[in-house]
Amino acid sequence: MGGFFGAVKKNSAVFDVFLGTDYHSHLGTKRGGMAAYDNEIGLQREIHNIENAPFRTKFERVLSEMKGNAAIGCISDTHPQPLLMVSRTGTYAICTVGIINNVSEVMDGVLSNGGYFDAMTGSIVNSNEIIAALINSKTDYAEGIRYAQEKVDGTVSVLLLTDKGTLIAARDKFGRLPVHIGKSSDGYCVSFESFAYKKLGYSDVRELGPGEIVEISAEGITQLAPAGDKMRICAFLWTYYGYPTSSYEGMNVEMMRCRNGEIFARNDAKSRDMHDIDYVGGVPDSGTPHAIGYANESKIRFARPYIKYTPTWSRSFMPVNQSERNKIAKMKLIPVHEFIEGKNLLLVDDSIVRGTQLKETVEFLYSHGAKAVHMRSACPPIMYGCKYLNFSRSSGDMDLITRRTMAELEGEEAFNHIEEYSSSETERGKAMRKAICDKFKFESLEFQSIEGLMEAIGIEPCKLCTYCWTGKE
Repeated sequence: MGGFFGAVKKNSAVFDVFLGTDYHSHLGTKRGGMAAYDNEIGLQREIHNIENAPFRTKFERVLSEMKGNAAIGCISDTHPQPLLMVSRTGTYAICTVGIINNVSEVMDGVLSNGGYFDAMTGSIVNSNEIIAALINSKTDYAEGIRYAQEKVDGTVSVLLLTDKGTLIAARDKFGRLPVHIGKSSDGYCVSFESFAYKKLGYSDVRELGPGEIVEISAEGITQLAPAGDKMRICAFLWTYYGYPTSSYEGMNVEMMRCRNGEIFARNDAKSRDMHDIDYVGGVPDSGTPHAIGYANESKIRFARPYIKYTPTWSRSFMPVNQSERNKIAKMKLIPVHEFIEGKNLLLVDDSIVRGTQLKETVEFLYSHGAKAVHMRSACPPIMYGCKYLNFSRSSGDMDLITRRTMAELEGEEAFNHIEEYSSSETERGKAMRKAICDKFKFESLEFQSIEGLMEAIGIEPCKLCTYCWTGKE
């Protein structure tokens, strides 16, 4: 995944972009980058590895070296960016968010027309260079971005910094990811997350529509391409990836998660006697508000039976040695024995993907004296690896705990009955839940329904992408 932030002002934009980009650190852990444009210096660019250190610690030096009234920054979980490109349209810096599923096909098309790519280690080509090559094949930025979005199987949101000192922002074709515009007294900004610019004194202007492209200067906004009619914004933004203070299409993440927990608890109470539960807790961090909503509705006390130690383990630093990796993972979890020992706990997680970390968490709770651990997933069973954004972080469908369990129960025949396995009302659905409980030592397991999730989000279902749960585009 990843996110970007850009600003163009009458005064220096570098500090705003430094802070605004840092506020996107929850969206990626691999690379961070900034670029700026100054009338005298021209385009400047800096990229750093942020796997074991926060963005801000790697870029503090940039504040005294980088200059310009226009700048962009990005957090990336994939390739280094932004890149500086030279084309017949002009020189520019580019950063993107999304995924290209048909890399070979797109590259073959560029190469057959006489284009070329610089290769990284392992002969991998930076995805931003692939998008830039498609943009450069056309005579202007808007036409080029539209062409790139048509050619790519996947998702492409784009932020460009031009050698005119303007920004060009494009939301992906189906609006699977957000792009917000904010305004201050001396300019404008573009951001994945709206809270990032509100903390910097910008106010909301609007969100770009699906496929909309705009050019932004310190004086105003010019639309280069109108928005499309079809939206499929990712529902996983609200359940997991989005930051609690974020809003997408007018719906706040934290409010949605609390409402989601409430809906879940109401539905859960119809089929289960919950009187033996001592505490409801959330799997930190994004599971916590779902759990608060669940606790409020069920009238079961909320508690945090364990705390993640974030002052020094906030980032997923992992040694090469596997035994040391296991020890580091355990170092992050600090138990509150009074809320665990001899207690029946109900934990709410934002989702269950592979189940590996959840298994370790439940073992941790039992090792500290938990009597029973009930598990709830704040979203439906994930049945398909995301092909649009890689939100489910699986390299293939069989990485998913649901798929693996179904195959163990029924072999390949199971995949002809995915809808039944998703439902808690069918025999197949009940069998899958029981098998996962047996595997992970859950006392019980349930998933939020797709109907409950959509109710919690509160926007038209036809505008939501639910592919990872339903397989429907």
